[in-house]
Amino acid sequence: MEIISIAGYTEIEKLHIAKDHLLPRQLENHGLLKTQLQIREEALTKIIRYYTREAGVRSLDRQLAGICRKTAKIIVSGDKKRVVISEKNVEEFLGKTMFHYGQAEVENQVGVANGLAYTSVGGDTLQIEVSLSPGKGKLILTGKLGDVMKESAQAAFSFVRSKTEKLQIDANFHEKYDIHIHVPEGAVPKDGPSAGITIATALISALTNRPIRKEVGMTGEITLRGRVLPIGGLKEKSLAAHRAGLTKIIIPQNNEKDIDDIPESVRKALTFVPVSHVDEVLEHALVGVNE
Repeated sequence: MEIISIAGYTEIEKLHIAKDHLLPRQLENHGLLKTQLQIREEALTKIIRYYTREAGVRSLDRQLAGICRKTAKIIVSGDKKRVVISEKNVEEFLGKTMFHYGQAEVENQVGVANGLAYTSVGGDTLQIEVSLSPGKGKLILTGKLGDVMKESAQAAFSFVRSKTEKLQIDANFHEKYDIHIHVPEGAVPKDGPSAGITIATALISALTNRPIRKEVGMTGEITLRGRVLPIGGLKEKSLAAHRAGLTKIIIPQNNEKDIDDIPESVRKALTFVPVSHVDEVLEHALVGVNE
């Protein structure tokens, strides 16, 4: 037996599946004509983003079926002859939104970096936060992190300690401060090494008091020497970054070949910055570096 892993549909693929297959089938199943129900593209996008969270399209199909049933009831009762679903009235048919996705920060922040995650249901953004408080060097990790992600945070911490002189950080910071690294949405399990450079950047930002650019997202594993190692799921992560409003993505040099797999519309909207060392990450991520 050989296991073949198949990535879930992207948001763009789900949109086309809904328009070309799911909606026409549901209209037929509910005895509706195309002229009786129109679901605009921005409404479909909202349904995909805020009413489903899945690798496939089964939940999306059920949501469309729900809209068709309510539309049929409206038409049979004589209230309307035609129903148009827009982004504004989706909630009237499906209720309050069920999920939310990460959005870019509205301003540059100190100690907050935009990470990119790949899950079984696609890509998402993670705001990794670092705060310092007077203490004795305790490293606190919260946010329901898995063992690999905790080890990645430890590696980022050790790298920063080894580069205090170059980074112009107090060499004894680990004896003066307790460092708290938190990844929000604490109920959602998170694991994997690809947040390494994000954690390191947020930590360096907090220690140097330099803000991180709000439009920059990043993904990559870090070594103790500061090298950036390749990651998986670049396509899904890039789609999540685009959806969140980020414009620049820092990726490992060895993942440059994977950019071709990303839809052209997303590639045009994003600037990809391949890097091989954390020094390059800081040049593009921190405000005030090389300006």
